[in-house]
Amino acid sequence: MTTATIYSYAGKSICFLGNAHPTNDTTINFQNVEYNIPAWSVSVLPDCHSEVYNTAKVRMTLIIDCRVIKIRVKNVNAQTSILVKKQNEADNGAEPNLLNWEWMYEPFKQIKDGKIIGNVSITASQLLDQKVVTNDTSDYLWYITSVDVQKDDPILSNNTKLRVKTNGHLLHAFVNGKPVGSQYAEYGKYQFDFEANVSLNHGKNDITLLSGTFGLANYGPHFDNVQVGISGPVLLTASKENTDIIKNISNNSWSYKVGLHGEIAKHYKQASGKGWYTNGLPTETEFVWYKTLFQSPIGNDPVVVDLKGLGKGQAWVNGNSIGRYWPKYLAREDGCNSTCDYRGAYDPKKCVTGCGEPSQRWYHIPRSFLTYDGPNTLVLFEELGGNPYNVTFATITIEKACANAYEGNMLELACNENQVISEVKFASFGLPVGNCGSFTKGECDSSDVLSVIKSQCVGQQSCSIEVSERVLGPSGCKVPQLRLAVDALCGTTVTTEIMKH
Repeated sequence: MTTATIYSYAGKSICFLGNAHPTNDTTINFQNVEYNIPAWSVSVLPDCHSEVYNTAKVRMTLIIDCRVIKIRVKNVNAQTSILVKKQNEADNGAEPNLLNWEWMYEPFKQIKDGKIIGNVSITASQLLDQKVVTNDTSDYLWYITSVDVQKDDPILSNNTKLRVKTNGHLLHAFVNGKPVGSQYAEYGKYQFDFEANVSLNHGKNDITLLSGTFGLANYGPHFDNVQVGISGPVLLTASKENTDIIKNISNNSWSYKVGLHGEIAKHYKQASGKGWYTNGLPTETEFVWYKTLFQSPIGNDPVVVDLKGLGKGQAWVNGNSIGRYWPKYLAREDGCNSTCDYRGAYDPKKCVTGCGEPSQRWYHIPRSFLTYDGPNTLVLFEELGGNPYNVTFATITIEKACANAYEGNMLELACNENQVISEVKFASFGLPVGNCGSFTKGECDSSDVLSVIKSQCVGQQSCSIEVSERVLGPSGCKVPQLRLAVDALCGTTVTTEIMKH
């Protein structure tokens, strides 16, 4: 279960020591030197003598309560930064209550007076792959056809159904301009069968299918050949007197329209009030565009928008897309554990977090998208129905920085660019135990380490400490390798007068 691998070139060598056992640590005697190799890890010796990195000695702490983890790794140094979200101070805490929302509907009726509204990209007597027609210019493709039904057609029934087989990722269906149902793929199973009850008329019936993607595959074998959109068959079915009646309309004449009306009209760039309503804001309603104004958050910390309460759609800031959102789609309720152990063979069920929660609700807004001489515009296209009244903006800043480093390496500690290390809450050199926020001293410890760290780090944006008894003082430990652990606070130094606003 243990290995030693040597790579040599031009008289120089690099060595890798591995321990493949899933639970047991081991000691390897390699070239008359003993190395402790934790379970399921690899140590790197660039000169085949000094260990500079081990994959199991990088400590990582999971912070709960919507906090984010940032890991910096260099020479067996791991920094865990606890990031906190601060409300947008530019509007004096008025969000979300004082955000004024405007809105307009996205029309889903595609045929008027027997003619298709807008530009048709192509017409074909077959079902085409979505990405071929859209050429990745939109997530949405309309499949439009019509069916003539005679008075005595057996498909006319009180149990007529529309059935569509699709490769996903999402489908909205409309018959004669009225929605009949929606369905989306769950947990990566993009191919699904859609079925809905429909009511047909004597004569011409318009059938419109809107296929949406969550993005396109960009890796894996032959990813460019992965089918997207409606693959068929598309069927109208009914049952009469124990007889199944099936009308296959897959080879009808299908007209294809790329994108939404609002995309084509560039609602996300529309600065004027034309077409936007200010009263009667609809919530939990499909196919709605929302727009509001907000002030740029003070400072230069990263900016995020919280889209909690919304369903699924896309978002733009000042005409720039910040991506798709889908807070309504929740992870499974089960599978999360209070403990985490990645050791052993890969299993996607290991160390699962966020059960029953949205995969994402905070979305980054690059500061280059923002304007500081007036309000900014946020535009949302809500596809499934949600409530924009909970939307807020925030900045992300480092509240606490913790770091570990083993003897013989450098410990590097850093706050954000506009911050300094304001206080060292804990420092121990010896055998410290615990994780970020809960470090405690072990059986032995240097009495000088806290004063050394404070003198070199407090008031600095970043600092580097040589992890050795020469610098940090004697620890009194009789162990092969000592460890330094530091827990520090970050404070903002830049005043609002010189910040961007």
